[in-house]
Amino acid sequence: AGMLITVPIIVFCSTLFARIINKFPAILWAGGALLGWVAGEMIVEDPLLVPYIQGEELLVKVGSGTVSKKQQAILNAPVKLGDEVLVTIHGIGSSGEGVGRVDDFTVFVPFALPGETVKVVINMVKKTYATGRLLEIVTMAPNRIDASCELYGFCGGCQLQHITYEGQLSLKTQKVKDVIERIGHQNPDLVKPALGPKEPWAYRNKMQMPVGGTKGDIQMGFYAMGSHDIVQGTNCPIQDEGNNIIAQACYQIAKEFDMEPYDEHTGKGVLRHIIGRIGQSGWMIILVTATEQLPYKEKWVEKLTQRIPQVETIVHNVNGKCTNVILGPKNNILYGDGTITDHIKDLQFTLSPHSFFQVNPEQTTVLYDQALEYADLKGDETVIDAYCGTGTISLFLAHKAKHVIGIEIVEPAIINARENAQRNGYDNTEFIVADAAVEMPKLYKTGVRPDVIVFDPIRAGCKEEVLTSAAGMEPKRIVYVSCNPATMARDIEILTHYGYELQEVQPVDMFPMTAHVEAVALLTRNEVTQ
Repeated sequence: AGMLITVPIIVFCSTLFARIINKFPAILWAGGALLGWVAGEMIVEDPLLVPYIQGEELLVKVGSGTVSKKQQAILNAPVKLGDEVLVTIHGIGSSGEGVGRVDDFTVFVPFALPGETVKVVINMVKKTYATGRLLEIVTMAPNRIDASCELYGFCGGCQLQHITYEGQLSLKTQKVKDVIERIGHQNPDLVKPALGPKEPWAYRNKMQMPVGGTKGDIQMGFYAMGSHDIVQGTNCPIQDEGNNIIAQACYQIAKEFDMEPYDEHTGKGVLRHIIGRIGQSGWMIILVTATEQLPYKEKWVEKLTQRIPQVETIVHNVNGKCTNVILGPKNNILYGDGTITDHIKDLQFTLSPHSFFQVNPEQTTVLYDQALEYADLKGDETVIDAYCGTGTISLFLAHKAKHVIGIEIVEPAIINARENAQRNGYDNTEFIVADAAVEMPKLYKTGVRPDVIVFDPIRAGCKEEVLTSAAGMEPKRIVYVSCNPATMARDIEILTHYGYELQEVQPVDMFPMTAHVEAVALLTRNEVTQ
């Protein structure tokens, strides 16, 4: 009976103590430090420092003076929160930040460039790295320039405006080389210099601007770096000028109607986003609200069509969910038929609000031409496009292949792909709604023997089962189109274990002024395997 009473009491007290410590971690620190002092051994010099450095719990054996391995690593780091240190930058990170070292400890510094020595203040310390805020450039890189956008450094859209465009291409080439060598374990000399556009500005054919602020003080513009705070602005130098015209008109009209902006913290309000798309046939405007109704919708149409004669269609999209996803599932067409037409070379595509389409048409042509060159089609090949989406690459391939099979797990995308093939007169294509990892072995069993398999996956890269299924079909060539060279390098390394050899990698700069770079890789089945 005593046990029946004692055990619940112990459990209750333990649970209560744990909750108090989780709620007020400083109590544990103060108590541990006091006990350590009584025992003649202080646990840490400043026991309240670590929670502010790392923001994580510290595991302490009361009175023993021990800490968790992670926290001990932070305490042992050669830099501390608030330190001002000199850092020599030797590389660039995945988000465009400079990378340097202090006593062999990695420090990331936004807006610093390779070759520079900079003075920074440490604003975050982790187990294996720290970040610093740039205070002073002691030694300046020769390719550093002044950014041309007045919002640069506040808006999170661009990361590399402070370096010449030739310098950007060099950094992006090196970025691909680094992951090919470090992650893919391949020869970095197989990476060619990045291909950029003739004009690195005004290239985006689609813009998405969040709306915030308060009723009577509506804000519209761009998310600040690393947050959802809105930086007011309706003019972006990397946007097609048509999108800037759309943004400025919508902002003015929203103020004229005293529209209530959406508040993502409370989930209340009306207007969430303004979206513009510039097509060959005309312009599309999408007004996204959290409410079923768009106030003054007839007036919106009247004012927009008066001020922007290029507008071909206006759509009201409803997104009532508390989510970071911009578009909701419901579209109300206010003007036109809800679509515009655009093209890539001689291929025509009809775009609806939810349609995926590359935002840089000029560089998309460069990217797809490179994929076609690597496919090396003569006219009698069967090709599988394993992540075909709406069929853009598939139709490029169909121009020279005998038969193209596109596989995509998202059904609406396959519907669009079939429509695009029909619209462009390609009857040598077949589009299948399926998981490529499941479908490719089925096709192999039915006698399909692809000469070429093309991958164009999302940023996460290919599932390993897709790679093994593709290798099992024994195509002569695999062409990998990637929006994330790091995951591409990982997948290349996997394919080398299945008898494929990397021949070449071509980076393509689809997004000048940003840290992003795309790439196309060619792998061939090696002679021993054949």
